[in-house]
Amino acid sequence: MTSLVRHITIDCTDAYRLAGFWAEVLGGSLASDDLPGDPEATVTAEGSALLFITVPDTKITKNRVHLDLQPQDRSRDEEVERVLALGATLVEDHRRADGTGWATLADIEGNEFCVERSAAELAG
Repeated sequence: MTSLVRHITIDCTDAYRLAGFWAEVLGGSLASDDLPGDPEATVTAEGSALLFITVPDTKITKNRVHLDLQPQDRSRDEEVERVLALGATLVEDHRRADGTGWATLADIEGNEFCVERSAAELAG
């Protein structure tokens, strides 16, 4: 048997707070035993598990690994607006007038991620 990816682990300054942000973004949930101030917090959502670990270092440069999100029940642009309302910031807008492209955002601790077109938009 081969190995499986159990979690994608993200270092951060406040594990519980950042996990709460990502639980909202992904429509997932925090582990029942995660509490404010805990040094780690886990988010489970359909198809993924994210583990957040509090570390003393702050983010300095661009992520070497990032998440690409594909909206399931709304358009790319609607998802960008929803995630911005949750506290994300727009880093770079690669959306084109013909509907192609993506948006690069940063979460509440500055970690970059992208929002791509939905499956319906790709098929359309």
